[in-house]
Amino acid sequence: MIRIALTGSIGMGKSTVAAMFERLGIPVFDADAVVRCLQSPGGGLVDKIGELFPGCVRDGTLDRDCLAQIVLSDRSRLAELEAIVHPAVREARDDFVAKHQDAPALVFEIPLLFETNGAADFNKVVVVSAPVHVQRARALARPGMTAAKLDSILARQTPDEEKRARADFVVDTGTDLSTTEVQVREILACLGIG
Repeated sequence: MIRIALTGSIGMGKSTVAAMFERLGIPVFDADAVVRCLQSPGGGLVDKIGELFPGCVRDGTLDRDCLAQIVLSDRSRLAELEAIVHPAVREARDDFVAKHQDAPALVFEIPLLFETNGAADFNKVVVVSAPVHVQRARALARPGMTAAKLDSILARQTPDEEKRARADFVVDTGTDLSTTEVQVREILACLGIG
């Protein structure tokens, strides 16, 4: 089984590319979706987050904006959050691998792959990239996103140029979807899959 990490900065099109891999028969693990589930009402991390960040959980529901304001302004608080989130995500990832143990390849969509020093866990790294103006337009179109918030997020992410340099493959999403999908098919062909 080939373990493929799929990463890229905010607004680069990771989810779109992940969906292309999935349509081509490759199971995809979405780390962000797992985190959202763990942080949703009844999720396994809500109580722990509430203990660490008083006021961010009310009536069993995590106020993600409250949490974001705290962790985006204080790296030590972000590290505290990551200390409970990352082990839970790793456990979910191990379950995913066990469930798909007969697949020829698995894709792991991990936005902060390089920031968490996780690349060594994978056979290949695919970086999703787009021109800066495309990235900013996509990110700023998200509900609740502001230029200041985007700049804060980007300041904590490994620069795109560095990610591209560290990648085994780069998928350019600054073009039309059919061209992007051709790039995904070429990656699988290069890996002897499909």
